Amino acid sequence: MTKVKGAATAQGFDAVLVTPGSDLRYLTGYAAKALERLTCLVIPAQGDAFIVVPNLEVLAAMASPIAELGMPVIGCDEHQDPYARVAELLPGAVSIAVDDHMWASKVLRLKAAMPQVTQHLAGGLIEPIRMRKDAREIDALRRAGAAIDRVHAQVPGLLRAGRTEREVGRDIAELIISEGHVSVDFIIVAAGANGASPHHEVSDYVIAVGDPVVVDIGGTMPDGYCSDCTRMYAVGDPGQEYLTKYDVLFDAQKQSREVARPGVSAGRIDAAARTHLDQHGLGEQFIHRTGHGIGMETHEEPYIFQGNPFLLEAGMAFSIEPGFYDEGRFGARIEDIVVCTEDGIESMNNQPHELVVID
Repeated sequence: MTKVKGAATAQGFDAVLVTPGSDLRYLTGYAAKALERLTCLVIPAQGDAFIVVPNLEVLAAMASPIAELGMPVIGCDEHQDPYARVAELLPGAVSIAVDDHMWASKVLRLKAAMPQVTQHLAGGLIEPIRMRKDAREIDALRRAGAAIDRVHAQVPGLLRAGRTEREVGRDIAELIISEGHVSVDFIIVAAGANGASPHHEVSDYVIAVGDPVVVDIGGTMPDGYCSDCTRMYAVGDPGQEYLTKYDVLFDAQKQSREVARPGVSAGRIDAAARTHLDQHGLGEQFIHRTGHGIGMETHEEPYIFQGNPFLLEAGMAFSIEPGFYDEGRFGARIEDIVVCTEDGIESMNNQPHELVVID
């Protein structure tokens, strides 16, 4: 919070307001639920931070790491207006920053309680801090990566002709929890032509012999850090055309990994994969960015997209996940989470990248 306070002061904000979500958990360790009642961390540019919560949430807040921070917890009864209470505690404020994921209803009610205050997004203050992971956070991402790797290691035993994507997805969900996650964030099991839809989830499609299968899965660990990894499988022989295209994708992902390091732009990492796919006639079938940041959210800064001049730094964590998508036929994606080291990258995922063919 000290860094956020300093950034707020530097940018002329009187306070930063954060409601439940990943920013609140990142700053305080409190994994509060987003509900209709107001829970709001207030970080004044001058003075100590405090949190306003409904009275029925006071004990939960005090049982969280909030207590270790020694932060005042201010409870509000049901008949009290918590927005007015925040306004009372910020006398003279004229400019505040609100977290990017604050519900619109709460933003508007804060504005009504403080009509003299101009509101700004807090992402520009918080995102640069969250992007630069410290040793503790990198270790958390290692554990998350290892947990999802253990799930992928068991996926071949779940895939066979005659099973539906939904049945396989249900089994994967159980594995994600049993391997150490506390929640399943997403499961993509996209067989055959469904693999051409990058964000297909699961369906009642029956997996057939020869189907390539995209398996993209992730969850959240007890400490709040996320996993995300995609590997490719085929139930039987997918055919020589697919195998040839997969080899091109394999090399494209490898080339992006090889150029990734501090001082390199996000756009250059994207270009490494995109150029290779272009050269082999697959560029038009690569229809998304090469990667996204990850931490307490599956998708956060930095984003690895075409032409992005943002320069990477040590401690930044992101995915490298080029793909190709041939509508009506098949698709493929290979994804690792990596973290920039001082002179290269460390991969959080270490399952083999080769296509796994299940006989």
